[in-house]
Amino acid sequence: MKCPFCKNLDSRVVDSRVSGEGFTIRRRRECPKCQNRFTTYEQVAETKVTVIKKDHSREPFDREKIRIGVAVACYKRPVSPEQIDNLIAEVEASVLGRNEAEITSGEVGEFVMEHLRSLDQVAYVRFASVYREFQDASDFESEIRHVLAGQPRTE
Repeated sequence: MKCPFCKNLDSRVVDSRVSGEGFTIRRRRECPKCQNRFTTYEQVAETKVTVIKKDHSREPFDREKIRIGVAVACYKRPVSPEQIDNLIAEVEASVLGRNEAEITSGEVGEFVMEHLRSLDQVAYVRFASVYREFQDASDFESEIRHVLAGQPRTE
C-alpha cells in the first residue's frame, strides 16, 4: 500500500481488526521510510446494486453517499467515526442481503433511519427531517413524539 505522506510504495501492517459486522477489515499500517501511520479498509467486492431514485433515474449503490448524509446528521453529536462506519456497513449488509439487483432510494433511506434511530435520536430526527422532507415544526413534533414513545413511524 502506498504511503499517503511520502508516497513510498511499501508499508507494513501493524494491526488488523474486523469491523462492520465482519464485512470490513481495518488495517493500521506504518511506512518504513517516513514512520508515519495510516489506516486502510479492506472490503469484499460485492455484487452491484442499482438504486432507483424518486425521479425514476437509476444509479449504482454508493456507500459514500450514505456516509455523507449520516455524517451531516451526526454533526456535533457524540457519535464516533467507527460508529458511523459500522452503521454504514450494517445498511450496506441490509441492502445486499436482499439479493436483488435493484432497490428504491426510499428503502435505502428506511434502512439508514432504522440503524440511526438506535445510534442517536437527535441524529435520527435530523436525518428524518431531510429524508422525509419536513415542511414545518409540526412534522418535527410528530417525529419526536414517535421517537420518545419508542414507536417506529409509519407513512
